[in-house]
Amino acid sequence: MRQAGRYMPEYRALRQKHSILELCHHPELAAQVTLQPVERLGVDAAILFADILLPFEPLGLGLAFTAGEGPAIARPIRDAAQVAQLPTIEPERDLGYVLEAVRLATRTLPQSVPLIGFAGAPFTLASYAIEGGSTRTFAVTKRFMYAEPRAWHALMERFAELVGRYLAAQAAAGARALQLFDSWVGCLAPEDYRAYVQPHSRRALELARESGVPVIHFGTDTAGFLEDFAAAGGDVIGVDWRIPLDAAWERIGPARAIQGNLDPVTLLAPRATLEARVRDVLNRAGGRAGHIFNLGHGVLPDTPVEALQAVVELVHGC
Repeated sequence: MRQAGRYMPEYRALRQKHSILELCHHPELAAQVTLQPVERLGVDAAILFADILLPFEPLGLGLAFTAGEGPAIARPIRDAAQVAQLPTIEPERDLGYVLEAVRLATRTLPQSVPLIGFAGAPFTLASYAIEGGSTRTFAVTKRFMYAEPRAWHALMERFAELVGRYLAAQAAAGARALQLFDSWVGCLAPEDYRAYVQPHSRRALELARESGVPVIHFGTDTAGFLEDFAAAGGDVIGVDWRIPLDAAWERIGPARAIQGNLDPVTLLAPRATLEARVRDVLNRAGGRAGHIFNLGHGVLPDTPVEALQAVVELVHGC
C-alpha cells in the first residue's frame, strides 16, 4: 500500500499547507512524499505517492476529497450512456504530472532502491465511479453489475485499457515494478469475480507486463477466491492477514512470488506481540525466494513511526 500518510510527521507538515490533490498535482511535492518513508524507515523500495482516482479528473467524473469522508465523485456513472461518453485517456497527456513525479523520484532514489508505480484495478475504480465515493455494501455497484451487464463490461474494458497503459507509462518513466490495487474486490462472491471482474483485471495486467517490469497484483479479503485472483495474472500476488502466508502460497503455487501479510493493526500492539507476528509471517515464508514482506493493507493514521521502524529492522535482521 501507499507508504506515506498521516502517521508520518513529515507528511502531516506538508498536508497543513497542501491538499491531497495539490500534493499529487505538483510532481516535486509528490516525489518528496514518495521519498519520506525511504528516508525515515529504511524500506527496500519506494512506492509512488499518487491516488488511484486521479484518472477520474480527465474522465470528467469530478474528484474531491472531503474531510473525514474520503473521495467524492461529482458525476458518478449510473447508466450505459455515461459509459459511452467517457473520453479516451492518454497517460502522457492527461496524467503527465504523475509520470513527472516518477521521473523526479527515480532520479533522487539510490540505485539500490527501486520505485514501485501503481494504479487502481478496474473493479476498484468502477466501484468508486458508480457509488460516487466510499461504501461498505457496494450495493449500487453490484446492482449496476447485475442489471446492466453490457454497460458494466464496457466500463470495465475502458478501465482495463486505461489502467494497463497508465501502468506501462509509469514503467517507461522509470518505475522498476508496478502494482495493481484491487482494494475492494473482496466484496464479491467467487462466481461474480470470475464472470464480471477477472477478464478485465487480466487485460490490465497483461498490458502492464508488456512494459517488461515485474507486476504485483494486490487485493484484500481474497481468500475466498485466491486461485481465481492469482489466475488473473501478476508476477507477485498480494495477500492480506485473513489467510496464513504459507497456506496462501500453497494455493497460488510455489512458482509465483507472494507479498504480505501482516495485519496493520498489529503495529498498534505491544512490542512483543508485534515481533511475534512478524516472525510468524517470516517463518511461514520459510526463507524461500519470492516473498516480499509487507502489510496486508495500508498503515493506519495513529501508527507509531517507531513500530514501523522496528518491523523494518526485524525483517532485515532475519
